Amino acid sequence: MSVSIILPTLNEESCLGEALRLLRAQRPHEILVADGGSTDATCAIAVVADRLLQGVRGRAAQMNLGAAHATGDVLLFLHADCRLEPGALQAAERCLRRGGAAGCFQMRVDEVGAVYRMIDFCATARVRLTGLIYGDQGLFMRRDLFERIGGFPPLQLMEDVFISKTLRRHGRIVVAPRRIVVSARRWRKTGVVPQTLRNWALTALAAGGVSPDRLAAFYPAVR
Repeated sequence: MSVSIILPTLNEESCLGEALRLLRAQRPHEILVADGGSTDATCAIAVVADRLLQGVRGRAAQMNLGAAHATGDVLLFLHADCRLEPGALQAAERCLRRGGAAGCFQMRVDEVGAVYRMIDFCATARVRLTGLIYGDQGLFMRRDLFERIGGFPPLQLMEDVFISKTLRRHGRIVVAPRRIVVSARRWRKTGVVPQTLRNWALTALAAGGVSPDRLAAFYPAVR
């Protein structure tokens, strides 16, 4: 299987260069950067990717744009501040060959401390128990399935949760046995407890019927 990696970006100059360098070492079929209107040097850095696409701001719209131009058998959606363990692409391919409909990687926040290890544990447990994948866990699936379900819903927030709910109806959601290292910048800025409570509250409100587009105002971007 060939893997297309899609990175939605918005003002990610501080981490994009390193992300692209490390992703090249994974030997993907292609890397596509889908930018949402960066005003820093993100697009200048992204020219080393196989494709630089520029569209409207919004992670869902940007990832759909990247997927529309991808040519690989498998689509892998990554945040620019996440890092994959060596062998991650091969692990994802094996999961799909063995019958998984979609999957992600084992999360590891790039910070020390028991509270962060608990976050790691709970994130992986959530996927295994509920099939709900968050965007920073590295969502992957076959391209034909992505096209069949219509891609990400046009939301400003929680597009990852809503597409996961759709994917669950098409088969098993798996966790590949490789780590994805996630930036702790949001927890560092907001605080572990406040950020965790905010995540829970927003998820509960969305489950209760509140529009994710309305909730997006309570989840500002962190750079």
